Amino acid sequence: MLCSWEIFPIRKQMLHTHQNPGCANRRGRFVDTWRYHPRSFAITLNSKVRRFCSLGVVMTALALVPGACTLRAQQAAAIPRLSFTKLLKGSTPEYVSLSIDANGKGIYDSWNPGGSPSPGPIQISSGTTTQIFSLAESLNCFRSLNLESRHKVANMGLKTLTYEAGKEINKVEYNYTENRTAQELTATLEKIADVEERIAQLQFAVKYDHLGLPQILREIQEGMDGHAFVETTLMIPVLEKIASDPRLMHLAQARARDIMQRIQENK
Repeated sequence: MLCSWEIFPIRKQMLHTHQNPGCANRRGRFVDTWRYHPRSFAITLNSKVRRFCSLGVVMTALALVPGACTLRAQQAAAIPRLSFTKLLKGSTPEYVSLSIDANGKGIYDSWNPGGSPSPGPIQISSGTTTQIFSLAESLNCFRSLNLESRHKVANMGLKTLTYEAGKEINKVEYNYTENRTAQELTATLEKIADVEERIAQLQFAVKYDHLGLPQILREIQEGMDGHAFVETTLMIPVLEKIASDPRLMHLAQARARDIMQRIQENK
């Protein structure tokens, strides 16, 4: 950065009249002239120049901030993301939405008619994340893909799979598919959604329905028997709360502990 400089002499010594009679009227008073020493110069920044240079430094730093933010946004956008939605009128919930990126960071949401979206973050294990994206790659990341069965089947809900990676966005919709890879991918995503729904039911029962809590836990035990869930570790925080809450029924606490033990054994 180029800055101008201001050079001024330093006042070294005022002369007495007896040393320079032609420069004063009375003995003992300082004269108005300056004596310069050849090396008696100080170099400093002019105050206006200092402000200009400081402003330049600040503006340069601020100019770098948008670039850094843009870089981070580009990096985040470059991480592949897979989304799954399902709409089935009359079901509970009627609409589910699950989005997972290649790092396992996800967002889940569901609602019924008259409800409002309330998305929440989830973290999927590396094993399940790898499985999901491997299946998507086997389906060519949904590029020009048709999954809808040619046979007439009942309404099983409109499903949408979306793959995003940078500027690439591929989407496929179907009610029912005979593609085995797509069936496996759909089942995995639906089983994750089922876990999130069970978590919501448990949280509600802990607050408002202590008597109904043992039945929900029993249904979870039966679901685990039938391999109906994926990522059951997501339930552990609420199960721990149930198992340690003395206000809840002993049966509910025992079932919560049993489910946690089974989850740990299946890891």
